Amino acid sequence: MLYICLSFIFGLLIPFLARRFSKIMPATPAYVIYRMLKPLKRTPYKRWKNNERYAHLISRFAMRSFGWGVISAALGGAAYFCFAVQNVAWLLFLIWILLLLYEIDERTLLLPDVLTVPLLIGGFCFAAFADHGNLSQTLIPVQMSALGAVLGYVLPVVASLFLVVKYPEAFGGGDIKLLAAIGAWLGFGAVPVVIVASSIVFALICLIKRQRAGAFGPSIVIATLGVVFFVNLVMIN
Repeated sequence: MLYICLSFIFGLLIPFLARRFSKIMPATPAYVIYRMLKPLKRTPYKRWKNNERYAHLISRFAMRSFGWGVISAALGGAAYFCFAVQNVAWLLFLIWILLLLYEIDERTLLLPDVLTVPLLIGGFCFAAFADHGNLSQTLIPVQMSALGAVLGYVLPVVASLFLVVKYPEAFGGGDIKLLAAIGAWLGFGAVPVVIVASSIVFALICLIKRQRAGAFGPSIVIATLGVVFFVNLVMIN
């Protein structure tokens, strides 16, 4: 229950944090941290108090915040019931950062280094220091984590070479860093699966929204979470 409550609270904050990022991106990691701690001045509330458009935006923001809270709580509960209890905190870190990156990329079309780099380091730490006491299927050797990070970086770069003429921004720098971080968490074998799955998800999103381009980060996040939980369920059965 604690994990569900914590996940719900974090989910409520996701739109607020993403909005903070959207006002300062692109920026260096140091400047992002500085502005998150000391935000830019906002428009005085009294200027918006009786504005109907502002009230409508606040209502939409509150609904989006509640929606993220429900999604985050559901994933936090699933992590608790599907994975070894001693490793749930690690998985919550992965899930929360991925959800925040989803919202930020949806808003700004950017994936900040201040989140992707700690996610990469967290993957290495998970492989090296997580509790191996009960042979949890969520754990991978450190060597596979390192190889996964390398493959997550190299594979999209190589793929981009074949697409660069027609699609010069097929994989952005943030997407590549995110895939490297995911490789560190999931290992060598999961990277191609995540790339293929995210490409399928992105194509479906484009069909639904009737658009030819958009943020690729959300598709990577959806594919990653799908792989994490699907692989676990398959190994349990």
